[in-house]
Amino acid sequence: MSMPHHHVMSRRGFCTCCAVAAGAAALGGWLTPAQAFVEARDIVDLIRDDAAKRRITVHSLRRGVSILEGSGGNIAVLTGPDGKVFVDAGITASRPRILEAAKGLGRQPITHLINTHWHFDHTDGNQWLNQDGAAIIAHENTHRHLLSAQRVEDWDYTFPSPPLSAVPSELVGAEKTLNLNGATIALRHPGPAHTDGDLTVTFGEADVLHCGDIYWNGIYPFIDYSTGGSIDGTIKAAEGILAVATAKTIVIPGHGDPVSDRAGLAAYRDMLVDIRENVATLKRQGRPVDDIVAAKPTAAHDAKWGQFLISPDFFTRLVYQGV
Repeated sequence: MSMPHHHVMSRRGFCTCCAVAAGAAALGGWLTPAQAFVEARDIVDLIRDDAAKRRITVHSLRRGVSILEGSGGNIAVLTGPDGKVFVDAGITASRPRILEAAKGLGRQPITHLINTHWHFDHTDGNQWLNQDGAAIIAHENTHRHLLSAQRVEDWDYTFPSPPLSAVPSELVGAEKTLNLNGATIALRHPGPAHTDGDLTVTFGEADVLHCGDIYWNGIYPFIDYSTGGSIDGTIKAAEGILAVATAKTIVIPGHGDPVSDRAGLAAYRDMLVDIRENVATLKRQGRPVDDIVAAKPTAAHDAKWGQFLISPDFFTRLVYQGV
């Protein structure tokens, strides 16, 4: 790992997929995802412990839209007279710092929460936000996943079902439009991508677009095949976002540096397409997955994208599952 641990964690934030980093910190070595979960034993507690200490950084964008970085996925906030609208909830242990950061944006209560998908690092704060008065909005499949325990095979981990107060009550099918704080907020389900319940969130007047975990800025993404994700769906979703974004659009990724743009997302899409084709070509030749990993089909991209949690070898295996 070329980047120091403290730099990685402060820059990228801590998320469910940070099992690898947490395991490494706890055990003094860099582990595979499955090893990290086994060796760390209670990785969720490690994540919560880290979130309890991590500083929340506020990035002010435009027309009342900001980003809170430092608790799970990147959280977008729209502030205005109708109350604050959150996109993703972060991790509950960050609650005091999230509230402090949100208060710095204005004294309005948090009235709405949009989940971009079901993963723990984006929904762990659902319960307290709902109990504080926020209505939770999510895709139908996110609602379904949060009603029961969910196993993510690639991480060898089963997440328990949350309390009902953490389950979204307002559901989105293909799309939905909200009008709050003088903003037109467009929610769109791009089809199965990172999971089968992803939503993108566009603040129309501000020209700000939150991609959720469809887009990981500067790092290889995790694709959750256990709950309907796919490499092809991720590429298709990224292309759909590019079709509506302009050079002026601020693009918020689920993870990585929180302020990006269309050019950054296009580079991400191009990386996915290239690696997918490399892996698919080798798979069509009948080569087993270990041979394909050894052939390093990600090599041209590793220096830029392969320096964080999802290693080149692990990402190759993820792509292999879907081609």
